Amino acid sequence: MAKKYIVLDTETTGLEVKQGHRVIEIGAVLLNDRKKSEEHFHSYLNPSRLIDEEASKVHGITNFDLEDKPFFDEIAEEFINFIEGSTLVIHNAPFDLGFLNNELQLASTNYPSIEEICEVEDSLIIARDKFPGQRNSLDALASRYNVSGYDRTFHGALLDANILADVYMQLTGGQSKFEFISKGNTLSDQNIDSKNFIIDQIDDLPSISASKSDLKEHEKRISEIEKKYSNKTIWRSFK
Repeated sequence: MAKKYIVLDTETTGLEVKQGHRVIEIGAVLLNDRKKSEEHFHSYLNPSRLIDEEASKVHGITNFDLEDKPFFDEIAEEFINFIEGSTLVIHNAPFDLGFLNNELQLASTNYPSIEEICEVEDSLIIARDKFPGQRNSLDALASRYNVSGYDRTFHGALLDANILADVYMQLTGGQSKFEFISKGNTLSDQNIDSKNFIIDQIDDLPSISASKSDLKEHEKRISEIEKKYSNKTIWRSFK
């Protein structure tokens, strides 16, 4: 069974959870087969404290906006049910996890930590590994991968979760893994090493030869991709 991936982001009253800052918005988007689905979780929250002025300048959320919003303990069960058993994709995960785990503990000491019910992938770590020495903020990655069409006047949890979903799919390959079927079973089910897979065992496999013109255009396209993303393409491995 394929993993359940959820892309998550939060907005907070300030930067330091140890200084008593709280979560004021949670946004999470479910991915189905590496595509964003309509299924999501989103809630603004009353933090029972004032928002730092500098934080408000970033996300545009004011104290007045949150006066009639639910407290975290009112949405905790729904939130846990949505994310439980998933792999959470978070940019700079320690920040969001610190705040969310604090909220869970304040709501009830019986609640588990996020790490106890979910796996976590930090997209910032993935980006730093892929683009060492470069800016790897969400905005920088969105620009690098030409993720556009979003209003970036202010940050927002659900907005950033949607942007991160687009970035994450580019960052981790741009398309889903293919499963090759043989006699009703996937090769992964049969534990077959793809490097040792013998093509001539497939009956009636057609042979297609590329023309010189095709090869020239293919090489041109690969070079364009490598120049744009500063990364070696997978096609080079099959030359």
